[in-house]
Amino acid sequence: MTNQLEQLYQQVILDHARSAHGRGLAVAEAVGHAHGQSHQVNPTCGDEVTLRVSLSGPGPGGAATLEQVSWDGQGCSISQASLSVLTDLVTGRSAEEAEQLGETFRALMASQGKGLDESLEEALGDATAFTGVSQFPARIKCALLGWAALRDALAKAGAASATQDLSQEES
Repeated sequence: MTNQLEQLYQQVILDHARSAHGRGLAVAEAVGHAHGQSHQVNPTCGDEVTLRVSLSGPGPGGAATLEQVSWDGQGCSISQASLSVLTDLVTGRSAEEAEQLGETFRALMASQGKGLDESLEEALGDATAFTGVSQFPARIKCALLGWAALRDALAKAGAASATQDLSQEES
């Protein structure tokens, strides 16, 4: 990665950490919507998040749609920025699309700084800024914390398969 691109990615992460999208747990639970909440902690560094989802549906194709994603938490700029980017990426999408984006983000975190195929990175939008984070195993867990919470919240809302092993992200 070029130095200029690394600086741009760092700036995207800092901007999302400073002005985090979705921060502040939504309290209203709309009638007719499915809801899920998950609290996740990264014991390695102390980052933690509570994430809530509100889903309507089924929508087009029968899938529930993430109407609202909200969260509250504390931690490093990487975990907070990742939650902000996650909120932007999945709000308004089907639960299935959100799960696929989560899988793509996990693949990015496993890339060891090499990144992904251009079409996959394009789907991730600002989340590609975390490519450099994938070079640091201790920081990967920070970036994945919100994605683990999303997966769990979707499962609790009945909109996602609970067969995925969350312990992979929490360990």
